[in-house]
Amino acid sequence: MDYGLTGTVAIVGGSSSGMGEATARALAAEGCRVVLYARRGELLEEVAKRIAAETGTETLAAPADATDHAALDLVVERALERFGRLDILVNNAGGPPAGGYESFSDADWQAAYELTLLSALRITRRALPALRESGRGRIVNLTSSAVKETNDGLLLSNTFRPGVIGWAKAISRDEARHGITVNSIAPGYIATERLVQLYSSEEDPDAAMKRDADTIPAGRFGDPDEIAAAVAFLCSTGAAYINGTTLLVDGGLARGLLS
Repeated sequence: MDYGLTGTVAIVGGSSSGMGEATARALAAEGCRVVLYARRGELLEEVAKRIAAETGTETLAAPADATDHAALDLVVERALERFGRLDILVNNAGGPPAGGYESFSDADWQAAYELTLLSALRITRRALPALRESGRGRIVNLTSSAVKETNDGLLLSNTFRPGVIGWAKAISRDEARHGITVNSIAPGYIATERLVQLYSSEEDPDAAMKRDADTIPAGRFGDPDEIAAAVAFLCSTGAAYINGTTLLVDGGLARGLLS
């Protein structure tokens, strides 16, 4: 299937590793020029060069902290200066710390809000004029299965990730007239650095991971490339009539009829 991405330009957040890196690679493989941003600048440069070499598609590393408003503005500015257009925005930032209600101070709540919700709002606001001009704009938010079913021990994520979905649904209706679709992907257990970090507090991390993998109908954790494939499809011309949706990618774990 031709996704119609040749010659387009995308910004992908959190793209120095995990699902962000896999998404940047998947889009580049379809001929989309990719601007990668994340905090770890040196690693980001290496990833961008590697993706360009593997796919033959031009990339640009734009180091930025998702909680820094000015830095996010600069990412969009650099994309437009380098490529002259913007067609796709993939909002993806690292998850907030694990813990329960009594674990967090007001500062922790504010930091999680900045990272998980406000970062997506900020960069999207800056990117919207160019996405409207594109005429085939795509916004895809990488969130979490917590937007469908709360996850034990991840209160900050349970609180702010659903806010992303509410915001995305609202702007999907406003921006559809400009040819922009706004969709979200809710990953379940995906084999990333974040997942390893979450299990590190277990007495036996390997046993705990196997225990949870066995509860998934697919019998395993997902691969970042499987999330990236879903993103690439939602960014395609063939997905132009899919708008305002949240796609759960969890190997069949969720039991809800509307999950």
